[in-house]
Amino acid sequence: MARFLLLLPALALVATSAWAPAAFADPQATLLNLGCSQYNATPASAFLAALNSTFAGLRANLSAAGGGGGGGFATAAEPRAAAPAFAMAQCRPYVAGRDCVACFDAAAARLRAACGAANGGRAILDGCALRYESAAFFDQSTLPGNTQLCNGSAVDAGGFADAARALVADLAAAAPRAPGLAAAAARGGVYAAAQCVETVGEAGCAQCLKVAVGNIDGCPPNSDGRAVDAGCYMRYSDRPFFPANATVDLAVYLRSGKKSSQKGAIIGGILGGVAFLSLVGLLTFLLIHRSRKLKPRRGDILGATELQGPTSFYYRDLKAATYNFNEKSKLGEGGFGDVYKGLLKNGKTVAVKKLIVMETSRAKADFESEVKLISNVHHRNLVRLLGCSRKGSEFLLVYEYMANGSLDKFLYGERHGTLNWRQRFNIIVGMARGLAYLHQEFHVCIIHRDIKSSNVLLDDDFQPKIADFGLARLLPDDHSHLSTKFAGTL
Repeated sequence: MARFLLLLPALALVATSAWAPAAFADPQATLLNLGCSQYNATPASAFLAALNSTFAGLRANLSAAGGGGGGGFATAAEPRAAAPAFAMAQCRPYVAGRDCVACFDAAAARLRAACGAANGGRAILDGCALRYESAAFFDQSTLPGNTQLCNGSAVDAGGFADAARALVADLAAAAPRAPGLAAAAARGGVYAAAQCVETVGEAGCAQCLKVAVGNIDGCPPNSDGRAVDAGCYMRYSDRPFFPANATVDLAVYLRSGKKSSQKGAIIGGILGGVAFLSLVGLLTFLLIHRSRKLKPRRGDILGATELQGPTSFYYRDLKAATYNFNEKSKLGEGGFGDVYKGLLKNGKTVAVKKLIVMETSRAKADFESEVKLISNVHHRNLVRLLGCSRKGSEFLLVYEYMANGSLDKFLYGERHGTLNWRQRFNIIVGMARGLAYLHQEFHVCIIHRDIKSSNVLLDDDFQPKIADFGLARLLPDDHSHLSTKFAGTL
């Protein structure tokens, strides 16, 4: 993901000067912002085929939702293609039905004509937005390099600038709490709307709109202004650009925020008092027992670090994220389980490893203790375990997702020969760092025993991360190494 944070600010943005508000029942296809990545996808033919498939999926989803009002939203992905493609489209909450699809078609045509085989691009139109990348981006809320778009025509009416700033500030506070993360309102001769993509969630929406308010603040007293970012869109105007029935009562969502703040203050005060009393009790206990030394219980490991447990996921959520462990979501098969690509409710892409473990209390206890160990292994060159879940004999491990897959595909597979010598050198050094951490720097020594190219995954910047180093056993200090229990492929 870091590559795209660096890549997208370098997009060449082209803004138009047509600012006349579109009529209602109109796709509002005026182009505001168009950008293409400076890097081309490889192989181009495979990427364009995957991109066409995602665009077709987006259009089908928007068409299916055409009768349900405005604010059409859809995501599509081809993660297992030779050159993966990810795409997202969203129409404004006041652009409905066929107008939404027509706006999408206009955006897709613009991107195809301008970007060619570029591995990323986005088109922002008055009525919709379309973005695609070669890696997942659905949870991004803000990106650097986004500024306001002002029409340059000032309004003479006194107080317009203050009214516009006040309304967009209220929208920024209300929209994250509104259904669909979107709201439109009219007040004091100002018409304004704010909208976030549904995958960023309430917190991401609030963050994005906060940046948008700062960007759009420079537009008044101009009669029309917009702010566009990766996860949100905001606009105000002195003319209506949405029907009257599209507005919402902002006071409802603003009041809910104030009530939440007041409730939080009350709860905070109570918790603060309880915490103070608990602290007094703890200090008293320590003073009474300061001369006592705690003896280790049988089975404890002397000198071991207290470990934090992994995050627990609901099994049903992981099942839904992988489309019921669908074959199309499968990333690979290893010696101890299959791995599936999953998309969580918050838009985060993960890898889910499905294990079958003997359904005995001892097996479960051993598994949980070992998962607790490897969830505390944090290094930039080791694949991180994010959490786990369990149902009967099925155990699920949730790992961070590596968009570029495993190293063997670049050495022997369909992408053979695409790594340059600098990348190869960095991969070798990164693998050495990861192994050194496992052998010497973690508080117990872990020996991988199954190092191979399929167990080395590559992130967006082609930095290596070693996978499948876990399910390990703790050994006493007089042992020379710690062996992994299972050897396989993440």
